[in-house]
Amino acid sequence: MTSPKIRWGILSTANIGMQKVTPAIQKSPSSVVSAIASRDGAKARAAADRLGIEKAYGSYEQLFADPDIDAIYNPLPNHLHVPMTLAAARAGKHVLCEKPIALSAAEAEQLRDIPKGVVFMEAFMVRFHPQWHRMREIIRSGELGDIRSINAVFTYTNLDPNNVRNQADIGGGGIMDIGCYPITAARYFFESEPSRVVSLVERDPNFGTDRLASVMADFGAGRQLSFTCSTQTTPHQRVQIFGTKAKAEIIIPFNAPADERTAITVDIGAAIDGSLARREILPACDQYTEQAEAFAQAVLGKAALPYGVEDAIASMRVIDAIFESEKTGAWASV
Repeated sequence: MTSPKIRWGILSTANIGMQKVTPAIQKSPSSVVSAIASRDGAKARAAADRLGIEKAYGSYEQLFADPDIDAIYNPLPNHLHVPMTLAAARAGKHVLCEKPIALSAAEAEQLRDIPKGVVFMEAFMVRFHPQWHRMREIIRSGELGDIRSINAVFTYTNLDPNNVRNQADIGGGGIMDIGCYPITAARYFFESEPSRVVSLVERDPNFGTDRLASVMADFGAGRQLSFTCSTQTTPHQRVQIFGTKAKAEIIIPFNAPADERTAITVDIGAAIDGSLARREILPACDQYTEQAEAFAQAVLGKAALPYGVEDAIASMRVIDAIFESEKTGAWASV
């Protein structure tokens, strides 16, 4: 007897879907990618042929109407996340949607109208990687003592005016694109929500997008997040977690290479240069495949997803507060 699989439809030929997520879904034991849709039928057919996908549609509506599709992966530009997710959900499709889930928390709240029984999740694949699970285990064990500070950096360079990340009116900019990852890391490792944030934001004079931002978030009880994100500086990423007994770091926290081992370190500060830190090697995996498998298991009714609509709304509230602080130059409540 073969194991049941859910049948996925891919919404658009966006690069992240074609290069990373769709091939990863195809590796999920409980998944099969059955269709892809684009507003350009020829592009959909070419993408389907390239990835070995049976069906190709020239409209999103055709994909939603396909009775043989169980779930939709939505990697469209940010302004289309909520409307297309709702359209798919109302057609009875389960939806895995790329982050950030919306342009604001108010828009994200519309997702509360997703019909009962439809599985939904915002696609923060990092939360399914073994290195994040192991780091949380270490924190919960008390080895680091009381967690006081999380420091994160996520930067890259993208100067293409045609790239959606550089188009302010559809949700471009660094905070939306990559600043959401340090926010997710702090919420995941503190296991709580921040009460207020303050930000310093510098915008590209031509694009109007935030190209450099530094943010502090107050998680209460003496716990702080500080992070920097940028779309126009040297590529780099890190997450460091400081406790009263030790510091821990995820070496490649966000773009962990698919199917390669990763590492985290734990350092009690015996050597200032970190040379005496303990290094743990985590098994190879594709975090996008892990995410797809967890989603498929939820659709099949075999396991509940740990994250849903309310988690996505909570994340957007933090982003809203960051932009509010940018405007006022003061702390903003979350």
